[in-house]
Amino acid sequence: MHYHQPRFPDHHLADEDGLLMVGGELTPDWLLKAYRSGIFPWYNDGQPILWWTPDPRMVVKPNDVKVSKSMRKVLRDNYFKVTYNQNFLEVILACKRIKRNGQEGTWITNDIVDAYLRLHELGYAISIEVWHEDELVGGLYGIDLKEKGVFCGESMFTTMSNASKAGFITLSRKLAALNYKLIDCQMYTEHLASLGADEISRDRFLKYLK
Repeated sequence: MHYHQPRFPDHHLADEDGLLMVGGELTPDWLLKAYRSGIFPWYNDGQPILWWTPDPRMVVKPNDVKVSKSMRKVLRDNYFKVTYNQNFLEVILACKRIKRNGQEGTWITNDIVDAYLRLHELGYAISIEVWHEDELVGGLYGIDLKEKGVFCGESMFTTMSNASKAGFITLSRKLAALNYKLIDCQMYTEHLASLGADEISRDRFLKYLK
C-alpha cells in the first residue's frame, strides 16, 4: 500500500504505551517527518511498521551527561579512539546482532538497515565508532536534526566494557560544543539513566522540537 504524503495523527491519540500509528513507509520523507515531529518507528520482523511517541520521554541535555571518575580516566588515557561516520553499516549491523538482556531477537530489521543507510547517505543518520587497537568495539547511531539542535539516539552496542559509554560521552561533548539542546533517548533504560538521562513529559519534549 503506497502512501503519498507522510501524515501522522496528533500525539494525544497515542495509546498509553505511546503507540501512535500502524503502517506508512520507511522512506526518507516518512522518517524525517517522524523524527522532526518527535515520532520514531519500532517494530519486529513480521509486524507492520509501528510508530511511537512515548510519554514520558527519556532525554538528556548534552551538558548533563554524567561522566564517572573511572570514565574520566578512560577518556583521558585515550584508551579508545572515537570516530564519526567511518563505518555506519558496521555500527548498525553490530547493533542488530548484539544480544540484549530480556529481548528476543532485534527490532533492527533488514528494512530498517536499508532505510537508515539511505538516511546516512543523505547526511541525516550518523554513526559514532569506538575503536580499540584498530578493532571496532562499540558505537551508536542516530538521526541528527541539526536545524532543531536535537540528536535522536537510536541504538548502541558494545563488545568491550565502557566502549559505548566512551562513544556516547564523546558525542555529548561534541553536541554541547555545537549548542545542541537535547539528546533524545526515547525509552527508559538503566544504562541511559546511569549516563544522566531522565524522563520528561511528552509535551515538554515536543516543545524542544518546535
